[in-house]
Amino acid sequence: MKKRLPVLKSDRAAEAFVAEADLSAYNLSGLRLARYELKPKNRAISVRLPDELLKAVRLRAKRAGVPYQRFIRIALERAIQDKR
Repeated sequence: MKKRLPVLKSDRAAEAFVAEADLSAYNLSGLRLARYELKPKNRAISVRLPDELLKAVRLRAKRAGVPYQRFIRIALERAIQDKR
């Protein structure tokens, strides 16, 4: 039986725990993927979409676990990378 993760109250405490702990001894099944965006966004745009398309985008974003605007940005970035 694996150990439960401790409750860590700060980033510093989490960093110290991860640096020292053997994570294979802990039950990590309840963890969720987190995505962080480090690049600043300096432009805002407005796009008109049909209701059905926006509903579909929001549903897919929810399934992916990201806000719908980030989902759209990821899709645009992928489309640009695929064309290079």
